[in-house]
Formats: sequence, structure tokens, C-alpha cells
Amino acid sequence: MTRLVQVAVAGDVSEAEEIEGMLAAAGIDATLETSIDPEVGEAAPEHVKVLVPEASVESAREAIESFSDESDDDYVA
Repeated sequence: MTRLVQVAVAGDVSEAEEIEGMLAAAGIDATLETSIDPEVGEAAPEHVKVLVPEASVESAREAIESFSDESDDDYVA
């Protein structure tokens, strides 16, 4: 079984799916997992973990960073 490692935490499911799609476009499999709110012990849909296989962590982080850099360029005045 391949160990999964968290590479991002999204603010909501939609953002998590966007990251998952971006990673898929880079050829990286990703899994989404809802975080557990420690205060109530229930799922916290406002925090979604993005997990990738351990062997893909570096590539995933680079892809996310690249995507973030491109998004920042969209907002340059």
C-alpha cells in the first residue's frame, strides 16, 4: 500500500477539486479527504486535505507552486 502525504489544505471542496484537477493535468494522482474538526470530532468540509502518493510529493508541491505563481500573475496591475 502506498503511503499518502498531505500537500495542501483547501478552504472548501471546490478549491480542493481545482487543486486535484491541476495535479491530474500534471500526471499526479491525488486524493481528497475532509479534515476532522477536533472540537466536535466531525468532518469539517471547510478544510479539505489534498493527499498524493509519497513518491509524488516533490512533483506535486512544484506543480502547486507553479500554479500559484501563474495565478498571482493574473492579478498583477
